[in-house]
Amino acid sequence: MTDTVEPVEQTTLDQVVIRFAGDSGDGMQLTGDRFTSASALAGNDLATLPEFPAEIRAPQGTLAGVSAFQVHISDHEIYTPGDAPDVLVAMNPAALKSELSRLRDGGTLILNDDAFDERNLEKAGFEADPRETGELSGYVVHRVNMTKLTLGATEDLDVKKRDAERSKNFFALGLVSWMYSRPTQPTFEWIDTKFGKLPAVAAANTAAFKAGHAFGETAEMFGSPFKVDAAKQVPGEYTNITGNVATAWGMVAAGELSKLPVFLGTYPITPASDILHELSRHKNFGVRTFQAEDEIAGVGAALGAAFGGSLAFTTTSGPGVALKGETIGLAVSIEIPLVIVDVQRGGPSTGLPTKTEASDLMMAMYGRHGEAPLPIVAASTPADCFYAAIEASRLAIKYRTPVILLTDGYLANGAEPWLLPDVSSLPDISVEFATEPNAEDPTGQPIFLPYQRDPETLARPWAVPGTPGLEHRVGGLEKQDVTGNVNYDPANHGRMTELREAKIAGIASDIPPVAVEGPGDAPVLILGWGSTRGAITAAAERLRSAGMNVDHANLTHLNPFPPNLGEVLSGREHVFVPELNRGQLVRLVRAEYLIDATPINKVMGVPFTAAELAEIIQEAVNG
Repeated sequence: MTDTVEPVEQTTLDQVVIRFAGDSGDGMQLTGDRFTSASALAGNDLATLPEFPAEIRAPQGTLAGVSAFQVHISDHEIYTPGDAPDVLVAMNPAALKSELSRLRDGGTLILNDDAFDERNLEKAGFEADPRETGELSGYVVHRVNMTKLTLGATEDLDVKKRDAERSKNFFALGLVSWMYSRPTQPTFEWIDTKFGKLPAVAAANTAAFKAGHAFGETAEMFGSPFKVDAAKQVPGEYTNITGNVATAWGMVAAGELSKLPVFLGTYPITPASDILHELSRHKNFGVRTFQAEDEIAGVGAALGAAFGGSLAFTTTSGPGVALKGETIGLAVSIEIPLVIVDVQRGGPSTGLPTKTEASDLMMAMYGRHGEAPLPIVAASTPADCFYAAIEASRLAIKYRTPVILLTDGYLANGAEPWLLPDVSSLPDISVEFATEPNAEDPTGQPIFLPYQRDPETLARPWAVPGTPGLEHRVGGLEKQDVTGNVNYDPANHGRMTELREAKIAGIASDIPPVAVEGPGDAPVLILGWGSTRGAITAAAERLRSAGMNVDHANLTHLNPFPPNLGEVLSGREHVFVPELNRGQLVRLVRAEYLIDATPINKVMGVPFTAAELAEIIQEAVNG
């Protein structure tokens, strides 16, 4: 089989949305990831939505155990993983039951027919076989014996029947790869690399993929294959990247740009753990990763590393931010750089560990004891996580403050093509440590004043412990202005509180103005933050196509707000704020700018679709 499949006859599509769904042991994430990689190599623009079951070992064949992966590929720029799949591959009845409602009317449904036995139908909650009841009459249904065909393709190999059956996901991948004219050689090469130490497994997966590809080519049920041409992209070198990997690479880049050693003190938590996994692979850049015994130990180690002169990070999700709160407050008090990465998930408490949400904004703003303001940066796409990590590091270093970087589960696991940046275009965020005393005592002896601030940034000096003559104390007790001595004086506490607040507020002059996309003066503005950017952009385009005069904007800096945000908001007839929470940014905007912004809220563990946003806004404006 050659690398590029060139059928005699192909139907060209400008885009397609495909969703793979099956049991958590069926390898749907791997299947979707391989299809995505092949599509990236084919030059398509793409966006993905992996969805995992919350339980590690949910009962096989049940709705709780369904794992799905949606990928949207196109020949033009896209912003979301798609509103509704055009194709659904369902590996068992539970996957069909769970995912059928997402499939568009008239869409293509590919079933692993072998899995639809009485036991599996009962586990999925079907009272009757949906293949026979007419329930699927609104779709183009292809019933394929994937399990039997996979076993047949691997029967001559030295592989156990159970292991051979597990390769049925590669049969499905081969079939869909044929349907959409995906290059095949990259998949074979990946199999050889991934399973090189398990030659029998590699052979079974390769045989299953070839069998699925050949089935599509020879079975008369599918007709001719489709193709989606490459998207027009800016020339350069691209890679397919997820948000968690981009965050880790941004940490490495920030270390190089700041000329500081990178330290990550963390505790594994879904969906942030992959940042630790990825960062641990880059020890060649002097990166140190420490997996602590709990969240508190992780942030404590990071704070210690920051005090010692490292660019320090801690990664977590919402429950971990709550546990880290006291140490983050200590970092505010001693005014030292620390980046806290919060990969948000559904809450409260354990909540929805594998589902996305953006409900930690208020906790990032106020979730500490006392008056403890800090900058908040939010990433908006998987690739943007790279730049957001650098920006959070820049602010932390320059202003000697902890910074919270907000991503979410959708960004963390989603993928998109990323144009690798020119290193020379990245900012210089290097820092000069204090190396000499900065004052004299009354007798003329040189001394070090740890809270003598830079007049422009209000940042205090960063002195590495052990530097001769720069000995100073840090700690949670309130410090005296300038000297850093412990001080309980009410006036001093008020002054230090105001100085810390003024330092964070002053960052507004050091961040870009919010960019407005659209006419610029439209009566309707859609304002978002974080991962809502894609759905908002796509919804705004739909509304403009329908004749509505609408602008949209996305906030990267949530504290402080960009300096021109008040001007952008003023004079609008409607300001809509879509959020994956019950309305947190909208409260901040209302309080800060006294405007009647309209919330659009969703807390279902899944991102907005462009269609639902456009419909809600259209109805509100017309109504």
